[in-house]
Amino acid sequence: MTRATSSAPNQRMLRIAEQVRAAITQVLQRGDVRDPVIEKTLIAISEVRMSPDLKIATAFVTPLGVPDHAEVIEALNKHAKYIRGRLGPQLRQLKYMPEVRFRDDTSFDNYKKIDALLRSPEVSRDLDPNTDDEE
Repeated sequence: MTRATSSAPNQRMLRIAEQVRAAITQVLQRGDVRDPVIEKTLIAISEVRMSPDLKIATAFVTPLGVPDHAEVIEALNKHAKYIRGRLGPQLRQLKYMPEVRFRDDTSFDNYKKIDALLRSPEVSRDLDPNTDDEE
């Protein structure tokens, strides 16, 4: 009997992803990474997604107050092995320490676009409860 594979994360993947997110946040807050780009930037980690085998952790980050995120993402990926090594104490229950990859979180940009669209006059007119469709 074969099990159907699903791309949706299971409870274990979600739990470990949250633990990895918290551990990375602690490493960055403590200032363990000696890089001027990372040290001068406030970095928010919005989500971590684990691969099904739990060997790869993809962290979606948003550098706050920085117009160009690429430099910060590049610096984080350059120090990913060091950050991975610093995660050990918080994640010692894992059989394998996951490889950490950093990606720019573009969801905030999407939220801004949706918000701007909802505030546009065309959509506002359609959403206004006071307008009646009389013919």
